[in-house]
Amino acid sequence: MARKALAANYRIEALDAHHDRASFCCGVSELDTYLQQRAGQDLRRKLAAVFVLTPDGETISGYYTLSAHSIAGADLPHDLGKQLPRFPLPVTLLGRMAVAQALQGTGLGEYLLLDALNRALKGSLHVASWAVVVDAKAGARSFYLKHDFVPLPTSPDRLFLPMKTIETLFAV
Repeated sequence: MARKALAANYRIEALDAHHDRASFCCGVSELDTYLQQRAGQDLRRKLAAVFVLTPDGETISGYYTLSAHSIAGADLPHDLGKQLPRFPLPVTLLGRMAVAQALQGTGLGEYLLLDALNRALKGSLHVASWAVVVDAKAGARSFYLKHDFVPLPTSPDRLFLPMKTIETLFAV
């Protein structure tokens, strides 16, 4: 599906009580259980901002979470890390992201990712964030690599995308 068609058929909004969390199934029980049982708690306790993809304001077709986080400059690739301060760098954590199993392969994952990156970029104008970081689950690493995320040398399943790179995606 093209981005315009997705935008016409879906919207992304903050998780709320009227969303049907119980019916969501992406095929990864950890991600399903999180949305069904813990996402609301994390939202109320300000541990994560949870955003859902919905065609009708009730059905959840996908979701993602964003949180404040930090990484050590020493964990970055050497050429990049030596240019940055030694104290922990503020980043935005893309903690979880999932698309309903029946809709996987339709471009909704990329649509969610772009929305998350755009939201993180806008947030970085108010609260500093050097990059977006993700801990890729099994099978998702190639998705993030395809979208220019860079693996940390010490933890290859932890990837990052600098905010400067994200800025170029949304430059008008």
